[in-house]
Amino acid sequence: MRPCLTAVLLGVGLLLAGNRGAIGAQPDPAQAYHIPDPLLGEYVRTALDSNPSIQTAYAHYRAALQRVPQQTALPDPALTFGRFLRSVETREGPQLSTLTLSQRFPWFGKLDLKGKIAIKRAAARFRLFRAREREVAGGVKRAFYDVAYLDRALEIVREEQSLLDHYEDLAQARYASGKGLQQEVIRIQAEISRTMSRLELLRQQRQSAAARLNSLSDQPPEKSVPRLRLPAPAKVEIHLEELYELGARHRQELKGAMARIEATEQGVELAKKSFWPDVTLSAGTVNVGGLPPQDLLPSPRPGGGKNAYNLSVSINIPLRRHKYRAEVMEAAENLIAERSTYRDLRNRIQLSIRDLAVRIQTLWRQKGLFERVLIPQTREALRSAESGYRNGQLGALELLDSERSLLEAQVLQARYEADYMQALAEMEQAIGTRYPGPGEER
Repeated sequence: MRPCLTAVLLGVGLLLAGNRGAIGAQPDPAQAYHIPDPLLGEYVRTALDSNPSIQTAYAHYRAALQRVPQQTALPDPALTFGRFLRSVETREGPQLSTLTLSQRFPWFGKLDLKGKIAIKRAAARFRLFRAREREVAGGVKRAFYDVAYLDRALEIVREEQSLLDHYEDLAQARYASGKGLQQEVIRIQAEISRTMSRLELLRQQRQSAAARLNSLSDQPPEKSVPRLRLPAPAKVEIHLEELYELGARHRQELKGAMARIEATEQGVELAKKSFWPDVTLSAGTVNVGGLPPQDLLPSPRPGGGKNAYNLSVSINIPLRRHKYRAEVMEAAENLIAERSTYRDLRNRIQLSIRDLAVRIQTLWRQKGLFERVLIPQTREALRSAESGYRNGQLGALELLDSERSLLEAQVLQARYEADYMQALAEMEQAIGTRYPGPGEER
């Protein structure tokens, strides 16, 4: 009937297994996550070290571990002192007071089950902490790719602004020579103004994306973020069944849900033990007044008086059987709920994996279409329009239409590349492990 040492040792082992020191002993992000850019690796590492929500989840896990010694410890013993209001007279003197020490011992297995439940609940907290790490890392990657896209879009629009400045000079020269119209100069200048407005909008979006990236690392939103580049996207092979299996094996939320199921199963067993009584052992003494000090020891005289001592055993009587049956039914219903939650979570994970697989394949095709077909075509159309404008065969409107088409195509290609990298990051979070893994890129 002593506290279950097994549960205590399990708790200590789990504590050591999850000990991160100063929130900084997590695996190298380059091993745990797909890191196509060294600077991205630095941002992920900083976020894993510093993100407040990760530290919160870790503190909740450590707090849950402290439930183990609480649940496996015996109840505090009770010391009872009693004073006779009307003393009982004996041949040797009056009985003045009593002193009793009692200890309650829960029925066999109750403390063991409570310790196992606490361990499983702490394990569930640990899985939530690991899931939060991966969620934050995914957020860092998405914010990083947003900033990189906006940097690329700014670069494209600045190049376009330089091209429009060249067109303005060309239109001014044509107007000065009498070959062009002033209206053409005005149209190009209006396009330059539109481009400057677009540049300002992109800068504002870049500030917001950079602030989001900084906040994930617990940095001031205004902290400078260097110019980022989109990594070269690599095609990945999609095999849904393999992805489902990876998600089932590595997704931390599923492991946490399974730990809660196991804790609830132990809770059912604990509820069944409510039908069994607890045992209380007591030892006491009765103080008899009027005895000389030496008589506090066993009397040397046959039949001499002395203080009385007693031992007793008591049990509680679990008469309210309906209460304990309701307790068992409550635990059983909670078990059904936890199992249903697990199945629902597994189904939602598989659905998200499937949706992301379709999205990754679609984005790869769209990116390839822009890269191989649309951008070469719009670039060739712009060269033709520029040549026709120089020769006076086309007006400024046709030239600006071709220029705008190339601009939009280049910006969209950059957006598709960023979306593709973000989809890979989301797939990594969906399956709970590095994606694409070694050998999956080509």
